[in-house]
Amino acid sequence: MTARQTRVLIADDNRAYRKGVRMRLDQVSGITVVGEVSNGADATMAARSERADVVLMDLHMPGGDGLEATRALAGPGVPDPVAIIVVTSHSADRFVFEALDSGAVGYLLKGHDTPQLVEAIRAAAAGAGLVSSQVTPSVIRELARRRDRGAPTDLPALSVLTGAEVAVVRALCHGSTSNVALSDALHVSVNTVRSQLASALKKTGLSDRTQLALWGVHQGLHHGEA
Repeated sequence: MTARQTRVLIADDNRAYRKGVRMRLDQVSGITVVGEVSNGADATMAARSERADVVLMDLHMPGGDGLEATRALAGPGVPDPVAIIVVTSHSADRFVFEALDSGAVGYLLKGHDTPQLVEAIRAAAAGAGLVSSQVTPSVIRELARRRDRGAPTDLPALSVLTGAEVAVVRALCHGSTSNVALSDALHVSVNTVRSQLASALKKTGLSDRTQLALWGVHQGLHHGEA
């Protein structure tokens, strides 16, 4: 039986960048690039018509920006949302929070996060999120600020996790988001990280590592050493 391909749409107004990303992804097993577009309006239409599983979305494009397209494809209340990974050169906090609040599951910086692109696509297709290590500290601070405005009371207790799983969540809270970064931070294999993340997500009932980081903040794991 042939494994299902993850269908990816590339939305960026830089043609050379699109071609470069496509050439890279064309070499990756399990990923199929279903199209390229240069603006948000076309991204919204193409993502639906081509049945994209994941869209790599630039933020600022002429003819409809990436935030508008992200809200249209993945915003609150959108039926059958598409997994959106924002890929941009903008690292300012306001862009990160706008993108995540608009429904994006990932936020990567061009150049810096190129090695994480395939992992981010696979994570998004599996219902998880991956945020650049360059912006994660700001995201964690914002999550902590939101927590202070009123934490949910129905979250599972920290005791549901093993010590190793707590360590993974703590590392998430301290800015390590990719499997490789978590592996380096914890001095364990990438396969061990994947297993511990999967177990922690199952035990907490959460859907992705961004939510897991937020849960860790609610548990106070952003304080102290990583």
